[in-house]
Amino acid sequence: MKRLLLGAFLAVSLGAQAQFGGLDIGKALDLGKKVLDKPASKEFSQEDEIQLGDALTASFLGASPLSKDESLQRYVNRVGKWVALHSDRPDLPWTFSVIDTETINAFAMPGGSIVVSSGLVKRLSNESELAGVLAHEIAHVVRKHQLKAIQASMDADYWKSIGTSVVADNVRIGRGVGEIAGNIAKPYILDAAGNVIKDGLFLRPLDRNLETEADELAVVLATRSGYDPYGLVGALQMLAQYKGDADAASLFSTHPAASARIADLEPFVPSVEKYARQPQLLEARFKQNVK
Repeated sequence: MKRLLLGAFLAVSLGAQAQFGGLDIGKALDLGKKVLDKPASKEFSQEDEIQLGDALTASFLGASPLSKDESLQRYVNRVGKWVALHSDRPDLPWTFSVIDTETINAFAMPGGSIVVSSGLVKRLSNESELAGVLAHEIAHVVRKHQLKAIQASMDADYWKSIGTSVVADNVRIGRGVGEIAGNIAKPYILDAAGNVIKDGLFLRPLDRNLETEADELAVVLATRSGYDPYGLVGALQMLAQYKGDADAASLFSTHPAASARIADLEPFVPSVEKYARQPQLLEARFKQNVK
């Protein structure tokens, strides 16, 4: 796997910026059954993946308010989209939302929606660390880790029961460069998708091998984007200091220990570092945007 990551290092594919798209909530929820009905070996459309992720993101943000710091939202989106453009899926409608909470965590939804807490962002030291954290979540989307978890964890009857509770459809969510999921929190149409969140789907830990894969790909993506390859390691070192802290409890319940992740990355990062050209930490720019 390391050889594949490094072999792809120079194959940087750049794509168009995120486009405006719409979401039919009823259709998005029905997609859950469609996903599960497909054999694991078959691919389903990117449109299906995006709409399913939009429904889940809408529910998540309906329960967790966005930070009102518009400057911070724009900054995190710029960093995230820049890194995502250096991934193998640059054409996804990537969206990076900062939620207003002191808890330390980040989540990746299928289709390119990334949610990160303000508590995590403000505890980082520079833009390189932020890029590393976002790159980890981007890697989960690129490798479809959450999507496969949904397929493995939920049955068709569950999705059918969710579909019966949908009270509105044809709801559109404006998305575009610099936009922060404008109308995403509409409680009257989010109850159904909210059941997926309340069931704990995104609070279940992924296999450690998948987390290691996401960490290694994150180092590659951040370095491709011009950041210091040790940015993610720096973020993990910060997280290690919060072991046992209540604000970080949800993070450590869904991820391996930060010290274990650092140990897994230790032999890998030097093999990527040799490809870095004038890697940037960008501490001053980070502090200017993260108050």
